[in-house]
Amino acid sequence: MKEFFVYAIKSTKDDRIYVGMSQNPGKRLLEHNNGKVFSTKGFRPWVQIFFEKTGTNRTYARSREKYWKSGYGKEKLKNKYSGVAQW
Repeated sequence: MKEFFVYAIKSTKDDRIYVGMSQNPGKRLLEHNNGKVFSTKGFRPWVQIFFEKTGTNRTYARSREKYWKSGYGKEKLKNKYSGVAQW
């Protein structure tokens, strides 16, 4: 059974942060940078700034993704990784 990861990437174009969930965050980052993800293709290139291993439970991984996408989680990411080019 594959494990899930929650990841955050940052646009080097305008410093926006995108949070997602994947079983292969490295491959997913390539998809973001190759313009295969509609919601991120206009803000390329992206660098990974954070990822969290959440185990094999998809429901738990989704709850962690929701946390990091929330106002509080996003604010923590912005504060911790502001000015950071790459994690």
